[in-house]
Formats: sequence, structure tokens, C-alpha cells
Amino acid sequence: MLTPRLFAKLPEDIAVTPDAMAIDSKGRLILSCPNYADPSKQGTLLRFDIDRVPQKWADVPLHPETGKSHPMGIAFGPDGDLYICDNQGWSGAPELKFKGRILRLRISEEGEVVKTTVVASGMEHPNGIRIRDGYMYATQSTLENVKDPSGLLVSCVYKFALDDENIEVTNTLEDANIWTTFLTYNLECQYGADGIVFDKEGNLYVGNFGDGAVYKIVQDENGNVVSNEVWAQDPEQLQSTDGMIFDEKGNLYIADFSANAIGMVTPDRKVIRLAQSPDSDGLNGELDQPGEPIVWNGILVASCFDLVTGPDKVNTKHELPATLSFLDLSELA
Repeated sequence: MLTPRLFAKLPEDIAVTPDAMAIDSKGRLILSCPNYADPSKQGTLLRFDIDRVPQKWADVPLHPETGKSHPMGIAFGPDGDLYICDNQGWSGAPELKFKGRILRLRISEEGEVVKTTVVASGMEHPNGIRIRDGYMYATQSTLENVKDPSGLLVSCVYKFALDDENIEVTNTLEDANIWTTFLTYNLECQYGADGIVFDKEGNLYVGNFGDGAVYKIVQDENGNVVSNEVWAQDPEQLQSTDGMIFDEKGNLYIADFSANAIGMVTPDRKVIRLAQSPDSDGLNGELDQPGEPIVWNGILVASCFDLVTGPDKVNTKHELPATLSFLDLSELA
């Protein structure tokens, strides 16, 4: 297995829970920090140049009712605007449960939010986000209002046009923007659609977190789902499926949040555990509950969420400073 190394320690005064990443038009790494470990802190965005020194880029606008912002999944649109899953309800606080938003931010080079558009609001648990061909696709990890006859958790992918505004969702199957749904079969971890990524051909892959399964969703020329089936799953190598990213060779890298590990699925669908760390504070670069990976300048950077505990989690407590880890992909050759 590969050895994880320290990419960066984050400034404790603004970043205590790192999550998703994206690369801007200048090749810089952008990191979202929902900061669930300290709800008094506003959700923020950090930026990294090649020197790997974290710099604050912008704060995410607060929800007018809750006074909070918790940015998880992020993705740049073709015009440079940043789309964000503001997951207000992740903590489970009842007053935040259906306050999630999809935001579209225009941010200046200096970090000023020039324009804020609410694409959708009222969401229960928006998580990961990807953009392709004029549409934005977002996972929603729980749909508690939808009661499947099996009693299993239902989750979904929402699909919005990039210019959509002020769509109020109901978190039920009445929502026209629900594109496809999933059931989570693992009764010990009822948490559904999470990581999300497109391949070069335009097929969408979604991780069903609780089942440790990667689904492949194929759509027709009209954007309708043709098939939604398990594409890769191996409980011995992959316990959970958080954020995901492809490399140029078609390898899919997956943050195995529960196991403190990074998994890889090869183009022929073989599942391999690339790296794993024991419970730690992450200060030496260990994988400390990885939430999302991204390929950046030849390395695989992983955010260390380091917050959730439980019988199925390697992580046992939260520590500061928060960290990012990385794997040298050249070591795979």
C-alpha cells in the first residue's frame, strides 16, 4: 500500500472541518470547510497555490434564517462561478434539517462574493456536486420523507440547470429535479448517495456510502436515466464511499471515510485498498477520516474530516489542527 504524507495543516481560527475540493481556472486547489466541529465558525473556502500554503479565499454567505453556512461539495461552472452544497442539516439539529441550499457564487480574485444565487433551497442533506453539459448534479444522502416499502433509507441525485434559481424542493418524489434514487441495504449504516463524479464518456458514478458500493448511471441523449446499477463493490477492500475522483487513466479513487483509507477501482472494476491509517491526529500525514480526494499536480490530495465516531469508524475523536493528506501517484507505476 501507499504511504500517506502530510499535505498541509489548516489555520485553526477559520478551518476546523475540511471537506470537498475543486481546481480553479489558474490551477489552484480550492477547499471547502463546513466547520461542523465548531458551529460558531462560518463556512469558508481556502485556496492553495503550488507552495501548498493555505490561504483564506472567501466566506460562504450565511443562510438568512439560520445564520449559518456549511459548504460541502463544490464545483466550478464553465463561467468560473462556484456551485456549493450548503449542507445545513448535516449535524442533525432539528432546526437546520430542511435548510440546505445549492448556491452559485461569483467570487473575485480578492475573495469578495460579488453575487450569490440560490439555485435550490429547503434541501435535507445536499452533499456532493458535479457539473456537465449545462447541468449540475448533486447527491442528497438522505430522503427521510420518502418511505420505501422495504424500510430502507432512500437517497438520490438532484439535477438542475446551471441557470436555475430559487427552486424550493420538498425532499419527496414529487420533486421534478430528482434524477435517480438509491436504497442503502446496510442496516448498520443507513447513509446513502455521497461521492459523485463523471467519467470521460459522460457516465455518472455515485457512491452509496453505507453499502460501500459505486453505482454507474447511464443516460440517453435526452438526459434521461437508462440504467443505474452497482458497478464496483468489495467489502474487503472498500467499506464506505465518500468523495470520488477519476484520473486520466480511468482509475477511480475513493475516500473510504469509515476505514481511514483510500480505495481505487481500476477500469476493469477491480477494487483495491491503496492506503490506510490507524486512528491518529493526522499531524504526520495519516489519513484521518478522509472525506474527499482530488488529483492535483500528480498527487492525490485527501481532506481529513476527522469528526465522526462510532462502532464502524476507525476515527475515535476530533483533533486540531485539521489536516490534508496526500498520496504520491507516481508510486503506483
